[in-house]
Amino acid sequence: MSEIPLVPDSFVPDSLPPDTLNEIGVLKRREIEARILGPFVEALANEFERERVLAILSETIINIARKQGAERAAAVGDDSLLAFSQSAGDWRKGNALEIEILEQSEERYDFNVTRCRYAEMYRSLGLGKLGAVLSCNRDYSLVEGFNTEIQLEREQTIMQGAPCCTFRYSRKPAGRDAQPTAHTEP
Repeated sequence: MSEIPLVPDSFVPDSLPPDTLNEIGVLKRREIEARILGPFVEALANEFERERVLAILSETIINIARKQGAERAAAVGDDSLLAFSQSAGDWRKGNALEIEILEQSEERYDFNVTRCRYAEMYRSLGLGKLGAVLSCNRDYSLVEGFNTEIQLEREQTIMQGAPCCTFRYSRKPAGRDAQPTAHTEP
């Protein structure tokens, strides 16, 4: 039996004009979103079951990220892992992330985030717990939208209190089914 999605993809419109908001930097974009969504989520959670509100928000963010990944692949005209790794500049604008690249090739893109100003920003706004849903939750679906043959493994995040985030991207082994998987941060 297949699971019924919490939020249909139709809630994420396909007919919007191209998204150019990352030109201001993703960190600034996420702050703007958080300043609106934080109070809105709290208001909804006062009226409805908090877990259900967060589940709907999470599913919506995942659907948006998947579409943004596909748009990014189309914009760069290449859906390879190397193209994905080279297209990540928007997320680092304004020193938003300090990273240590461990490997960057056609087969792997491994790095650690040693400082995350996204986590700092969410905490400063009193939205530390919501930050994982609004930001970290996007990572798996973004790369899935970019190319279903690329997988992400991440064991820890700064948002969860770890000293660094461990991003390990790789091409899926040949013959492995490319099944979309929702990943949510605790």
